[in-house]
Amino acid sequence: MGEIEKENELSYQDIPYFPISTVETHAGKLILGKLAGKSVVAMQGRFHYYEGYSMQEITYPIRVMKVLGIHTLVISNAAGGMNPLFRKGDLMIIDDHINLLGDNPLVGPNIDEFGPRFPDMSEPYSKRLIGIAEEVALKEKIRLQKGVFVAVSGPNLETRAEYRFLRSIGADAVGMSTVPEVIVARHMGLEVFGVSVITDECLPDALQPVDVPDIIRTANEAQPRLTLLMKKLIENS
Repeated sequence: MGEIEKENELSYQDIPYFPISTVETHAGKLILGKLAGKSVVAMQGRFHYYEGYSMQEITYPIRVMKVLGIHTLVISNAAGGMNPLFRKGDLMIIDDHINLLGDNPLVGPNIDEFGPRFPDMSEPYSKRLIGIAEEVALKEKIRLQKGVFVAVSGPNLETRAEYRFLRSIGADAVGMSTVPEVIVARHMGLEVFGVSVITDECLPDALQPVDVPDIIRTANEAQPRLTLLMKKLIENS
């Protein structure tokens, strides 16, 4: 957020119908300003299914940002790495996803002015933006992985058997967010780029108890590389 030239800042509690983030590290502010010379709207804090919000509440900010005029969604998350080639602290470009949340934000009456009843999901994450990000990473010497992200409801982390299952169905990283927002973004025709910070290694035969402070520390250490990647992506897209 420090890279954004702020023009306005709104607390979520001051925006009608906005949920309030309950996650300790999420500030709960909507930032409007400039990044790499382009107008941006940034969420400082997001919402999760495990917090008790509905899918519609989780994705409401994406609807709001579309009405504000955005045409591209750049989204990030913290995730557990299940691909044995991944290491803690890696950045993984999301190439595709699997929705195991047990719900979908488009369930219910369709809002025709936003998008079609049955939106296509053959390219949820923009190949064009992925290509630009890979070029940026090569130039800036940022180590990048690429893979499939699977979303589960949480809030508990997975068992060894669950990690084996998720890996067997094609997932490289697992987390508790992102997929609902991407579904709604694609419903509205937004171009999407997603990236996961691999904060822990979830290898079932070498699984260690979760260490939340270590996960937060890993995410913070990766932040400068993530910020540089996103800034350069926005600048070149």
